Amino acid sequence: MVTTHRAVAALRVFLVLMFGVLVLFQVMSLPGQFRHMAEESPDHAYLRWPLTAVTVFWVLCVEVVVVAIWKLLTLVKEDRIFSEGSLRWVDAIVRAIAAGWLTYQVVFLVVGFNADDPGVPLVMFLLSIGLTVVGLLVVVMRALLRQATTLRTDMESVI
Repeated sequence: MVTTHRAVAALRVFLVLMFGVLVLFQVMSLPGQFRHMAEESPDHAYLRWPLTAVTVFWVLCVEVVVVAIWKLLTLVKEDRIFSEGSLRWVDAIVRAIAAGWLTYQVVFLVVGFNADDPGVPLVMFLLSIGLTVVGLLVVVMRALLRQATTLRTDMESVI
């Protein structure tokens, strides 16, 4: 159990760092990057706001996942992970991944149909497969958590 507490503490440190960097990207880096792109390539300036909105939304999806993981770690620390409350946070993770995945698919289709070179669409397709695998893995893990929660509830009622 000592190892679990250390792992939870270390994970929380990295989640705080990750969240801070994500906010920095969301507020400063991404808008500035697309402003610079519009200044350097006036013919692509019309993409500034759509790209800013989509990328900021993707960062928001990751932030939701980070917050949900933090809440799940709290439940682990309190030995309440096998409860109905934990499923709400896993559902938040599933929804955030699904929202990010859906917007990514739209971007992938737009880029794919407008690409001159097959390299970028192929890399985007690979990333699409990776996002799909992560999303489906979380859905499977949610089902396992549901089963474990049911088993624990049944065991507690017997004892």
